[in-house]
Amino acid sequence: MSVQHPIIAVTGSSGAGTSTVKLAFEHIFRRMNISPLIVEGDSFHRYDRVEMKQKTTAAEQAGVNFSHFGAEANLFEELEKQFKQYGETGSCQRRYYLHNAEEAAPWGKKPGEFTDWEQVPVGTDLLFYEGLHGAVVTETVDVAQHADLKVGVVPIVNLEWIQKIHRDTAERGYSAEAVTHTILRRMPDYVHYITPQFSRTDINFQRVSLVDTSNPFISRDIPTPDESMVVIRFHRQNLRNQNFPYFLAMIHDSFMSRPNSLVVPGGKMGMAMELILTPLIEQMQERRRK
Repeated sequence: MSVQHPIIAVTGSSGAGTSTVKLAFEHIFRRMNISPLIVEGDSFHRYDRVEMKQKTTAAEQAGVNFSHFGAEANLFEELEKQFKQYGETGSCQRRYYLHNAEEAAPWGKKPGEFTDWEQVPVGTDLLFYEGLHGAVVTETVDVAQHADLKVGVVPIVNLEWIQKIHRDTAERGYSAEAVTHTILRRMPDYVHYITPQFSRTDINFQRVSLVDTSNPFISRDIPTPDESMVVIRFHRQNLRNQNFPYFLAMIHDSFMSRPNSLVVPGGKMGMAMELILTPLIEQMQERRRK
């Protein structure tokens, strides 16, 4: 962890909705005139899109577990090195994963490929990571120890699957059957690498549906924010720094379900994030100035 060069890590699995948290942070950064170094977790995949398909096919034929959630498909060592280097110097190596043709065109590359690694110059106020493994820990790697603020985005699993199925079929052209197969293939790595991270995060935002999602594989619609609540869990070390009476007064229909858990209407998730995260980032920047 670093006072001078702080790191914020937002972590959640595929389809969890980390982009909502990213938007809340962008609003905060803009208001506070903070210049962040943005890092996407996809840039630490070990293989490009073509190689990943080949590796996945070979693993399935061999009966071996292999997915984007696991260590074999990611550069965990490079991710920890990046966090450590930025925390010590305010600079680090970075590259981009090019998701589509629009992103790839300026680089003269194909969708699914990576840009070359480049050294990011000093001058940013903090590093902001958003991806799958911002708090991952293995026998040889401890990424979590380097992040000053760790935020988990964790919908209940059925809702997470509904969001993934709808996103991948509508935006990426996959069939529902193919997405379901991917969910099942990733399950061992989900249990071993993704889920444990949410015990290490400082704050978790978990959206809970208020409508029936008992069979996510046939659901026609994603439950709307108004059809859900958000459970916000604070790690015990952060409880003394939270102004819960203020949150309850500002967010209509919110309540405390436990001493460390604030529950808010789903439509107020973005507002709750900004109310909760803004003071934490202000404290972070104040420590930098001192």
